Amino acid sequence: MYANGDIFIGEVIGTAILILFGAGVCAAVTLHHSKARGAGWLVIAFGWGLGVLAGAYTAAPLSGGHLNPAVTVGSAVAGGTEWSKVPLYVGAQLTGALIGAAAAWALYYAQFAANSERDKAQPTVGIFATGPEIRHPAANLVTEIIATVGLVLPILFFGENKGIAIGQVPGDRAGVYGSGINVLLVALLVVGIGLSLGGPTGYAINPARDLGPRIAHALLPIPNKGSSDWGYAWIPVAGPLIGAVLSGLVYQAAF
Repeated sequence: MYANGDIFIGEVIGTAILILFGAGVCAAVTLHHSKARGAGWLVIAFGWGLGVLAGAYTAAPLSGGHLNPAVTVGSAVAGGTEWSKVPLYVGAQLTGALIGAAAAWALYYAQFAANSERDKAQPTVGIFATGPEIRHPAANLVTEIIATVGLVLPILFFGENKGIAIGQVPGDRAGVYGSGINVLLVALLVVGIGLSLGGPTGYAINPARDLGPRIAHALLPIPNKGSSDWGYAWIPVAGPLIGAVLSGLVYQAAF
């Protein structure tokens, strides 16, 4: 359906926008000398949701606007995305996530630099990647699986409502374009997941969203940045992928 070049460009740009907004709101709420410091979880949830809105609407005409390996894998299991295109989607998403994280760092460069001040120094990995409030690998993994099912399964079912998608509507209305409101619904869904399900682990629900910025955190010259917490890094990758497969299987069983 989508050309390989369009998929790569769309997913890189869309995911970069997503991470710019998401890491940006985390930086805004966390860093000293930020006007939004201490604004809280509600602001973070809406910041990420609006990042999904901006990124997915940007990418949708080119690639479908997955922005998330879990969405891509869930769609492939459900029969909507060709398995041969999955590596292209995932590679583009990771690339975009790295770019978006670097852009957020550049935007908040002065605030990150101020982390060198002894009385302002704090770990910064939480701006880029997720971490649990209680470190319990099994529980953390289950949290990410359930939260990702809460994302991917509705997205797959939204796809059955052809009139709300971006693109041509098949059948008797061929050639008519859908409203595109599905992207807005997904953005609101992400806000809801953040508010309701994000407390235990910070709701990665997206391997690229966590792994790409975590790599950026490890590489960027941030003073006193602390550990990139690689011991936890497998959970926000494995959990969402397991949740994606489960979502695809439920969709297959339903249809």
